[in-house]
Amino acid sequence: MNIRAVNLVFALLLAMPLLARESTDVIVMKNGDRITCEVKGLESGVLYVSPSYILGTISVDWSQVARLESHQLFLVKTQDGSVYTGTLNTEEGESGNPMGIRVAESPEKSMVLERSQITQVAETSRSFHKRLSGNISSGVIYAKANQSTQYNLSGLVAYPRERWQAQVGVSSNLSSSTGVTVSTRNQVNAQVTHLLPWNNYFYGGLGSYLQSTEQGINRQLVFGMGVGRFFKNTGRTTISVLGGAAWANTHYRPEVVPIGTQNVATALLAADVKLYRFNKTSLNLSATLLPAVSQPGRVYFNTNASYYIKLFGNLSWNISFYGNWDNRPPGHLPGSDYGTSSGLTWTFGSNLLTSAKTAQ
Repeated sequence: MNIRAVNLVFALLLAMPLLARESTDVIVMKNGDRITCEVKGLESGVLYVSPSYILGTISVDWSQVARLESHQLFLVKTQDGSVYTGTLNTEEGESGNPMGIRVAESPEKSMVLERSQITQVAETSRSFHKRLSGNISSGVIYAKANQSTQYNLSGLVAYPRERWQAQVGVSSNLSSSTGVTVSTRNQVNAQVTHLLPWNNYFYGGLGSYLQSTEQGINRQLVFGMGVGRFFKNTGRTTISVLGGAAWANTHYRPEVVPIGTQNVATALLAADVKLYRFNKTSLNLSATLLPAVSQPGRVYFNTNASYYIKLFGNLSWNISFYGNWDNRPPGHLPGSDYGTSSGLTWTFGSNLLTSAKTAQ
């Protein structure tokens, strides 16, 4: 992957934020305050809204919201993991007290949900580009002593729907130092998942591209598919595991590995963990284990972890760790490549519903 291709991918990511809409939503607090605004979403008990007279987004305690009205289309997730699509309006009981939130996809198709059971809300649209969400991160580390410089760029774009979702992630690292050969690492991960009729189960496929000068890998392509399960799926924690089979095609530097290319059939075990804390921090961890079937005893392992601290608005500071291992690399190539980076992250759209089961 050359630098122009990487720049093109990031240019596309930058062009994908949700377009602004009119601030015509209304929320009424239990103390009687009425706010006309744009509802951005709900996460971990915090409702994010943007009034037209304020630059940026304010955070509102969801438990103190008495009424809500919006004609915008949202994805709504409940405590049992069910997902609904529609506009939002408070449904009142016979005494006039709020009894729930009506989620209406159309006049004929709607559902009233208990307000306390709603854990996540995310803006969506019937338009393709307005459903996209994700983030872009970048950072630079420089040391004068040996003129060492490390650059990193990463990005993620997701397309969530009611019963399935697709996402693509890109990361690029470049390290240079006086007297040392420049080291580069480029990785692209893609994943598509679809919910099964059984609660918390899904099936999916994944693909990845890896280039690592440290391990002498010119190109490594991995394709796999399997069945997975959500072990926990709330507004604060998501834990899922996918098991199946995969195929790895690796093209090494020909001057190091005469055969050049290796094809290996493997089993597949992939895990994802996402943790959120109120309106401050989040942790994303993904790991993929590929025990070789065609070469018993050989194991590939890949992991990425990112910890985010929110600064303001859509801007966060992050520290990330990446690594990939092969316990039986060919020739005298290193069996591992790993590193850390830190920098700023800008998010767009909403990442709240990239993993959830759907109401039947």
